[in-house]
Amino acid sequence: MTAKVTYNGNLRTTCVHIRSGSEYITDAPVDNNGKGEAFSPTDTVATGLANCMMTMMGIKARDLDIDLTGATAEVTKHMAANPRRISKIEVKLEMPASVSEKHRKILVHTANTCPVHYSLHPDIERIIDFNWVR
Repeated sequence: MTAKVTYNGNLRTTCVHIRSGSEYITDAPVDNNGKGEAFSPTDTVATGLANCMMTMMGIKARDLDIDLTGATAEVTKHMAANPRRISKIEVKLEMPASVSEKHRKILVHTANTCPVHYSLHPDIERIIDFNWVR
């Protein structure tokens, strides 16, 4: 088992990672009857893309002896209706400017082939922007 999710009532869940015991909560978003006091389930999917991209780049960067500490990603999720679903995810990454052009290409390829990228439905538009400025 990977995680246990408990419904707490009032459109809130508690999610516990079995191996580590770490946890987070989700709330329904304001535009879907919720309070929006925490990540919504679809927020976790959208941010999961950025988490996976950065984790995979971190693994590759370690192999290349590159330090990506401090890199950031801003995530914007867009929803559609009928059926209600994620229609677009925008990820804006700020990466270290010191990374060489050769290594940038390797890291971008690594990010764009992460497991979450491959797991998302192909109808979800993805706009990924790498800024090498940090």
